[in-house]
Amino acid sequence: MSQEQNNRLGILLMVSACFVFAIQDGISRHLAAEYNVFMVVMIRYWFFAAFVMTVTARQEGSLRASARTAQPLLQVTRGLLLTAEILIMITAYVHLGLVESLAIFAGYPLIVAALSGPVLGEKVGWPRWAAIGIGFVGILVILKPGFGVFSPAAILALISTALFAIYSVLTRLAARKDKALTSFFWTGTVGAVVMTAIGVFHWEPMIAPDWGWMAALCVTGALGHYLLIRCYEVAEASAVQPFTYLHLAFGATLGVVVFGEALRNNVLVGTLIVVSAGIFTLLRERRKR
Repeated sequence: MSQEQNNRLGILLMVSACFVFAIQDGISRHLAAEYNVFMVVMIRYWFFAAFVMTVTARQEGSLRASARTAQPLLQVTRGLLLTAEILIMITAYVHLGLVESLAIFAGYPLIVAALSGPVLGEKVGWPRWAAIGIGFVGILVILKPGFGVFSPAAILALISTALFAIYSVLTRLAARKDKALTSFFWTGTVGAVVMTAIGVFHWEPMIAPDWGWMAALCVTGALGHYLLIRCYEVAEASAVQPFTYLHLAFGATLGVVVFGEALRNNVLVGTLIVVSAGIFTLLRERRKR
Protein backbone atom coordinates (compact mmCIF):
# COMPACT_ATOMS: atom_id res chain seq x y z
CA MET A 1 0.00 0.00 0.00
CA SER A 2 1.03 3.64 -0.44
CA GLN A 3 1.97 5.71 2.60
CA GLU A 4 -1.35 7.55 2.30
CA GLN A 5 -3.26 4.27 2.39
CA ASN A 6 -1.12 3.10 5.31
CA ASN A 7 -1.89 6.29 7.21
CA ARG A 8 -5.61 5.84 6.58
CA LEU A 9 -5.43 2.30 7.93
CA GLY A 10 -3.37 3.58 10.86
CA ILE A 11 -6.00 6.20 11.66
CA LEU A 12 -8.72 3.53 11.61
CA LEU A 13 -6.64 1.36 13.96
CA MET A 14 -5.97 4.32 16.28
CA VAL A 15 -9.67 5.21 16.44
CA SER A 16 -10.47 1.57 17.22
CA ALA A 17 -7.76 1.44 19.91
CA CYS A 18 -9.12 4.62 21.54
CA PHE A 19 -12.62 3.14 21.60
CA VAL A 20 -11.38 -0.11 23.16
CA PHE A 21 -9.31 1.75 25.77
CA ALA A 22 -12.36 3.85 26.68
CA ILE A 23 -14.34 0.64 27.25
CA GLN A 24 -11.47 -0.61 29.40
CA ASP A 25 -11.61 2.60 31.45
CA GLY A 26 -15.32 2.15 32.03
CA ILE A 27 -14.89 -1.45 33.17
CA SER A 28 -12.02 -0.40 35.45
CA ARG A 29 -14.23 2.29 36.97
CA HIS A 30 -16.96 -0.26 37.67
CA LEU A 31 -14.68 -2.91 39.20
CA ALA A 32 -12.59 -0.50 41.28
CA ALA A 33 -15.78 0.90 42.80
CA GLU A 34 -16.69 -2.61 44.01
CA TYR A 35 -13.29 -4.17 44.80
CA ASN A 36 -9.83 -3.15 45.95
CA VAL A 37 -8.03 -1.35 43.15
CA PHE A 38 -4.78 -3.24 43.85
CA MET A 39 -6.49 -6.56 43.16
CA VAL A 40 -8.18 -5.29 40.00
CA VAL A 41 -4.94 -3.92 38.56
CA MET A 42 -3.01 -7.06 39.60
CA ILE A 43 -5.33 -9.40 37.65
CA ARG A 44 -5.29 -7.00 34.71
CA TYR A 45 -1.48 -7.07 34.70
CA TRP A 46 -1.37 -10.88 34.85
CA PHE A 47 -3.23 -11.11 31.56
CA PHE A 48 -1.32 -8.17 30.07
CA ALA A 49 2.06 -9.71 30.98
CA ALA A 50 1.05 -13.02 29.39
CA PHE A 51 0.02 -11.15 26.25
CA VAL A 52 3.26 -9.14 26.21
CA MET A 53 5.49 -12.19 26.65
CA THR A 54 3.64 -14.09 23.93
CA VAL A 55 3.92 -11.26 21.41
CA THR A 56 7.55 -10.31 22.12
CA ALA A 57 8.80 -13.92 22.28
CA ARG A 58 7.17 -14.67 18.93
CA GLN A 59 8.73 -11.59 17.35
CA GLU A 60 12.17 -11.86 18.98
CA GLY A 61 12.48 -15.66 19.06
CA SER A 62 12.66 -16.10 22.84
CA LEU A 63 11.86 -14.38 26.14
CA ARG A 64 15.57 -13.91 26.81
CA ALA A 65 15.94 -12.00 23.55
CA SER A 66 12.86 -9.95 24.39
CA ALA A 67 14.28 -8.95 27.76
CA ARG A 68 17.77 -8.06 26.50
CA THR A 69 18.42 -4.38 27.21
CA ALA A 70 21.36 -2.06 27.65
CA GLN A 71 19.46 0.08 30.15
CA PRO A 72 17.61 -2.12 32.68
CA LEU A 73 17.26 0.64 35.30
CA LEU A 74 15.51 2.90 32.81
CA GLN A 75 13.20 0.09 31.71
CA VAL A 76 12.29 -0.84 35.30
CA THR A 77 11.62 2.82 36.09
CA ARG A 78 9.27 3.06 33.10
CA GLY A 79 7.40 -0.02 34.26
CA LEU A 80 7.03 1.33 37.79
CA LEU A 81 5.81 4.72 36.56
CA LEU A 82 3.13 3.18 34.36
CA THR A 83 1.97 0.88 37.17
CA ALA A 84 1.62 3.83 39.56
CA GLU A 85 -0.15 5.87 36.87
CA ILE A 86 -2.73 3.15 36.24
CA LEU A 87 -3.44 2.69 39.96
CA ILE A 88 -3.88 6.41 40.56
CA MET A 89 -5.95 7.07 37.45
CA ILE A 90 -8.38 4.22 38.14
CA THR A 91 -8.82 5.61 41.66
CA ALA A 92 -9.53 9.00 40.08
CA TYR A 93 -12.15 7.40 37.80
CA VAL A 94 -14.01 6.19 40.88
CA HIS A 95 -13.84 9.42 42.90
CA LEU A 96 -13.80 12.07 40.16
CA GLY A 97 -15.45 10.30 37.22
CA LEU A 98 -14.39 9.46 33.69
CA VAL A 99 -15.30 12.85 32.19
CA GLU A 100 -13.14 15.08 34.36
CA SER A 101 -10.32 12.56 34.84
CA LEU A 102 -9.89 12.12 31.09
CA ALA A 103 -10.26 15.87 30.50
CA ILE A 104 -7.30 16.49 32.80
CA PHE A 105 -5.39 13.56 31.30
CA ALA A 106 -5.71 15.17 27.87
CA GLY A 107 -2.98 17.57 28.97
CA TYR A 108 -0.24 14.94 29.08
CA PRO A 109 1.12 15.68 25.55
CA LEU A 110 1.75 19.25 26.70
CA ILE A 111 3.80 18.01 29.66
CA VAL A 112 5.69 15.72 27.28
CA ALA A 113 6.45 18.71 25.06
CA ALA A 114 7.68 20.70 28.06
CA LEU A 115 9.94 17.87 29.25
CA SER A 116 11.32 17.02 25.80
CA GLY A 117 13.79 19.91 26.02
CA PRO A 118 15.55 19.23 29.33
CA VAL A 119 15.26 15.41 29.17
CA LEU A 120 15.61 14.60 25.47
CA GLY A 121 17.59 17.62 24.36
CA GLU A 122 14.96 18.64 21.81
CA LYS A 123 14.52 22.27 20.87
CA VAL A 124 11.28 23.76 22.17
CA GLY A 125 10.55 27.06 20.45
CA TRP A 126 8.30 29.84 21.65
CA PRO A 127 5.23 28.64 19.66
CA ARG A 128 5.30 25.29 21.49
CA TRP A 129 5.85 27.02 24.83
CA ALA A 130 2.88 29.27 24.06
CA ALA A 131 0.74 26.22 23.25
CA ILE A 132 1.88 24.56 26.49
CA GLY A 133 0.93 27.67 28.49
CA ILE A 134 -2.48 27.91 26.82
CA GLY A 135 -3.06 24.21 27.45
CA PHE A 136 -2.40 24.60 31.16
CA VAL A 137 -4.83 27.53 31.24
CA GLY A 138 -7.37 25.04 29.88
CA ILE A 139 -6.60 22.64 32.72
CA LEU A 140 -7.17 25.48 35.21
CA VAL A 141 -10.53 26.16 33.56
CA ILE A 142 -11.42 22.49 34.08
CA LEU A 143 -10.33 22.52 37.73
CA LYS A 144 -11.75 25.97 38.63
CA PRO A 145 -9.37 26.39 41.59
CA GLY A 146 -10.34 29.06 44.09
CA PHE A 147 -14.05 29.00 43.25
CA GLY A 148 -15.09 26.56 45.96
CA VAL A 149 -15.73 23.67 43.60
CA PHE A 150 -12.23 22.24 43.20
CA SER A 151 -12.33 18.52 43.88
CA PRO A 152 -9.41 17.06 45.87
CA ALA A 153 -9.80 13.96 43.70
CA ALA A 154 -8.63 16.09 40.77
CA ILE A 155 -5.16 15.99 42.32
CA LEU A 156 -5.13 12.25 41.62
CA ALA A 157 -5.85 12.86 37.94
CA LEU A 158 -3.13 15.53 37.81
CA ILE A 159 -0.57 13.21 39.40
CA SER A 160 -1.54 10.40 37.04
CA THR A 161 -1.22 12.73 34.05
CA ALA A 162 2.25 13.86 35.14
CA LEU A 163 3.37 10.25 35.70
CA PHE A 164 2.19 9.18 32.26
CA ALA A 165 3.95 12.14 30.66
CA ILE A 166 7.22 11.22 32.38
CA TYR A 167 6.70 7.59 31.35
CA SER A 168 6.19 8.71 27.73
CA VAL A 169 9.36 10.80 27.75
CA LEU A 170 11.37 7.94 29.24
CA THR A 171 9.92 5.62 26.60
CA ARG A 172 11.25 7.92 23.89
CA LEU A 173 14.58 8.01 25.71
CA ALA A 174 14.69 4.20 25.93
CA ALA A 175 13.96 3.95 22.19
CA ARG A 176 17.41 5.39 21.45
CA LYS A 177 19.03 2.09 22.49
CA ASP A 178 16.25 -0.51 22.80
CA LYS A 179 13.66 -1.85 20.38
CA ALA A 180 10.00 -1.01 20.90
CA LEU A 181 9.30 -4.69 21.65
CA THR A 182 11.93 -4.66 24.40
CA SER A 183 10.26 -1.69 26.08
CA PHE A 184 6.88 -3.39 25.65
CA PHE A 185 8.21 -6.53 27.37
CA TRP A 186 9.54 -4.61 30.37
CA THR A 187 6.35 -2.56 30.65
CA GLY A 188 4.20 -5.66 31.08
CA THR A 189 6.49 -7.81 33.20
CA VAL A 190 7.60 -5.15 35.68
CA GLY A 191 3.99 -4.17 36.31
CA ALA A 192 2.94 -7.79 36.81
CA VAL A 193 5.73 -8.47 39.32
CA VAL A 194 5.10 -5.31 41.32
CA MET A 195 1.31 -5.68 41.38
CA THR A 196 1.53 -9.36 42.38
CA ALA A 197 3.77 -8.42 45.32
CA ILE A 198 1.18 -5.86 46.46
CA GLY A 199 -2.14 -7.19 45.19
CA VAL A 200 -2.08 -10.65 46.77
CA PHE A 201 -2.48 -8.97 50.18
CA HIS A 202 -5.65 -7.24 48.98
CA TRP A 203 -7.48 -10.21 47.50
CA GLU A 204 -11.26 -10.11 47.78
CA PRO A 205 -13.91 -12.64 46.71
CA MET A 206 -15.58 -11.61 43.47
CA ILE A 207 -19.11 -12.50 42.38
CA ALA A 208 -19.56 -14.44 39.12
CA PRO A 209 -20.85 -11.55 36.95
CA ASP A 210 -17.87 -9.40 37.92
CA TRP A 211 -15.48 -12.17 36.89
CA GLY A 212 -17.05 -11.71 33.48
CA TRP A 213 -16.28 -8.00 33.64
CA MET A 214 -12.75 -8.83 34.78
CA ALA A 215 -12.30 -11.09 31.76
CA ALA A 216 -13.59 -8.29 29.54
CA LEU A 217 -11.12 -5.88 31.18
CA CYS A 218 -8.22 -8.20 30.40
CA VAL A 219 -9.33 -8.80 26.81
CA THR A 220 -9.90 -5.11 26.07
CA GLY A 221 -6.45 -4.30 27.49
CA ALA A 222 -4.73 -6.82 25.22
CA LEU A 223 -6.88 -5.90 22.20
CA GLY A 224 -6.25 -2.18 22.69
CA HIS A 225 -2.49 -2.67 22.79
CA TYR A 226 -2.59 -4.99 19.78
CA LEU A 227 -4.46 -2.35 17.77
CA LEU A 228 -1.96 0.27 18.91
CA ILE A 229 1.01 -1.89 17.88
CA ARG A 230 -0.52 -2.54 14.45
CA CYS A 231 -1.29 1.16 14.09
CA TYR A 232 2.33 2.22 14.61
CA GLU A 233 3.52 -0.62 12.37
CA VAL A 234 1.64 0.62 9.32
CA ALA A 235 1.37 4.40 9.80
CA GLU A 236 3.52 7.40 10.64
CA ALA A 237 3.21 8.27 14.32
CA SER A 238 2.77 11.97 13.53
CA ALA A 239 -0.20 11.18 11.26
CA VAL A 240 -2.17 9.21 13.86
CA GLN A 241 -1.15 10.97 17.10
CA PRO A 242 -3.82 13.73 16.98
CA PHE A 243 -6.52 11.03 16.89
CA THR A 244 -5.53 9.85 20.38
CA TYR A 245 -7.81 12.58 21.72
CA LEU A 246 -10.77 10.45 20.65
CA HIS A 247 -10.03 8.41 23.78
CA LEU A 248 -11.29 11.45 25.71
CA ALA A 249 -14.42 11.74 23.56
CA PHE A 250 -15.30 8.04 23.84
CA GLY A 251 -14.54 7.92 27.57
CA ALA A 252 -16.54 11.07 28.33
CA THR A 253 -19.51 9.71 26.38
CA LEU A 254 -19.32 6.51 28.41
CA GLY A 255 -19.15 8.51 31.64
CA VAL A 256 -22.25 10.53 30.77
CA VAL A 257 -24.38 7.75 29.24
CA VAL A 258 -23.47 4.77 31.45
CA PHE A 259 -22.41 6.32 34.76
CA GLY A 260 -24.64 9.39 34.71
CA GLU A 261 -21.80 11.88 35.05
CA ALA A 262 -22.40 15.55 34.28
CA LEU A 263 -20.55 17.41 31.54
CA ARG A 264 -20.10 20.83 33.15
CA ASN A 265 -19.55 23.90 30.98
CA ASN A 266 -16.13 24.67 32.42
CA VAL A 267 -14.99 21.09 31.73
CA LEU A 268 -16.17 21.33 28.12
CA VAL A 269 -14.51 24.73 27.53
CA GLY A 270 -11.30 23.73 29.29
CA THR A 271 -11.11 20.48 27.37
CA LEU A 272 -11.48 22.30 24.04
CA ILE A 273 -8.60 24.60 25.02
CA VAL A 274 -6.37 21.70 26.10
CA VAL A 275 -7.10 19.57 23.03
CA SER A 276 -6.60 22.52 20.65
CA ALA A 277 -3.24 23.33 22.25
CA GLY A 278 -2.23 19.66 22.16
CA ILE A 279 -3.16 19.19 18.50
CA PHE A 280 -1.27 22.38 17.58
CA THR A 281 1.81 21.02 19.36
CA LEU A 282 1.54 17.64 17.64
CA LEU A 283 1.02 19.14 14.18
CA ARG A 284 3.92 21.54 14.64
CA GLU A 285 6.18 18.68 15.71
CA ARG A 286 5.07 16.70 12.63
CA ARG A 287 5.84 19.63 10.32
CA LYS A 288 9.31 20.07 11.84
CA ARG A 289 10.08 16.36 11.32
